[in-house]
Amino acid sequence: MEARPLDYNGGVMNEYTYEEVFFLESYPITFSGKPVVTERIAKDKITTTYRFNLTSKSGDKLVRNVVYETALDNRTDKGQTTSQTTVKSYTEKVTTTTNTIFTLDDIQFTHSTVIDHRAASDFYSGDLIATKRYIVTRPSIPLAADELITVHMTGRNVGYENFWGATETQIIDYEIIGNNGTTLVTSKVSDSTTKKLEYRQHDPTLSSFTGGHIIIVNSDMVSKYTYSYPYYLRNGSFDLSKQNTPTLQRLVVPKFLDLTNHWAKDSIEKLYSIGVFDDSSVKFMPGEIMTRYDFTIGVLKAVDTRVTESTTKKTSTKSIFKDVSAKDKGYMYIESAVNQGIINGFTAELFKPDDPLTRAQAAAVLVRALGMEGRAPASAYSKFADDRSIPAWARNSAYVANELGIIHGDANRRFNAQQHLTRAEASAMLQRFVDFLEDDLQKNYRDDVLNLN
Repeated sequence: MEARPLDYNGGVMNEYTYEEVFFLESYPITFSGKPVVTERIAKDKITTTYRFNLTSKSGDKLVRNVVYETALDNRTDKGQTTSQTTVKSYTEKVTTTTNTIFTLDDIQFTHSTVIDHRAASDFYSGDLIATKRYIVTRPSIPLAADELITVHMTGRNVGYENFWGATETQIIDYEIIGNNGTTLVTSKVSDSTTKKLEYRQHDPTLSSFTGGHIIIVNSDMVSKYTYSYPYYLRNGSFDLSKQNTPTLQRLVVPKFLDLTNHWAKDSIEKLYSIGVFDDSSVKFMPGEIMTRYDFTIGVLKAVDTRVTESTTKKTSTKSIFKDVSAKDKGYMYIESAVNQGIINGFTAELFKPDDPLTRAQAAAVLVRALGMEGRAPASAYSKFADDRSIPAWARNSAYVANELGIIHGDANRRFNAQQHLTRAEASAMLQRFVDFLEDDLQKNYRDDVLNLN
């Protein structure tokens, strides 16, 4: 799943139209149209082309053709990728109804990002600096001298991308310097795509099932411009938004017979519907103990098993553990999880797949999948009453998992690190993990960055 604002002008787009606001004139002009965007991906380079042919309601015209080249440096040893984006070609011409023409004369541009590839999600951050120079001509005014306008741009972007959603938020400050003074503009634009799981009741009573889940994919862009024309004592803001038509996907219907009125029924059925559990039995056995094997596989399936891509290309001939066969249908998930540092064996040779999963182990697996174990403060003391009994190797994960709302304490605020998780308890924990990927990341990367709360 991908989300990315178009170009660096604060515009928004859906499947029908694109809008942006132009500030080089002495008043804002809103342009709209449908741009053409193409992307060519080579081994270590991405070439992106934008072709804009836009008009305003008053008849102003904007024509812009841009080609960006992005060089990628994949640091597999670090699990990260850095990129450097430069301009290969850039032409732009704006003609207003007053017959004022703004023609791009020169551009200097650089944009660099770093992407941290984690098992559950990629996280990235970037910075950009650019200078654009325009020549302004007014053919309708006799003997009018050409004017030079310089636009200084500084900005940053942050984003994430995973199976459940992707959001990129871009904030750019523009300093527009012309003969009449300096105009200041800030654009904040966010592109976001999310998958939501919802339940749909099956109304007929004479049926083999009572309802099932559906995945709804929503995609939209929001933008806010704030501007100040000091020399005209004019300032204000524009809010733009565009939403794409949602897409739907019905999921398989679970038919477990032992979940009636069970407190974890919703979580278990959601996870079954998206393929986290593939039990062929009509009984889920929610009160049974969750094993290390089943939980590890469930976590990787919940994030669409992106980490298994390298191992699915070829079948391993020798297992990394003596107690998990390479021919086992879930072996590739175990190997991928170990290679990604999500979970460790009990020893170098033994995984102990059938051992009960403890709460400490579950917290460590989920937080490592997010790559967030390092987000705990140096002297991390959780809010749990039994904090001192949490193993040192799990203390940071317990702290982070609690802060993220993935793991809660019992009625007495105890973490109970060595307590074995039932299949129902582990399912509820996994569902909160999926909810975090669905909702919390989008709120953090859009609402919090844009100060929408």
